[in-house]
Amino acid sequence: MGRVLVLIGLGIAGIGLLIMLGIPFGRLPGDIVVRRGNFSFYFPLATSIVLSILLTLIFAWFRR
Repeated sequence: MGRVLVLIGLGIAGIGLLIMLGIPFGRLPGDIVVRRGNFSFYFPLATSIVLSILLTLIFAWFRR
């Protein structure tokens, strides 16, 4: 359990470092943005796909 918590903490720290370096995490090409007047709609399609792939790989790695 301790290793899992350390790995999760390192993952969160890594994502924070990437955001600090200026990588647009959460605003990837392929995300849908609609702005009309006072209305704006944001659907993170590409971000959702990338996160799904990463989580699938991480859980598959832990399953072994």
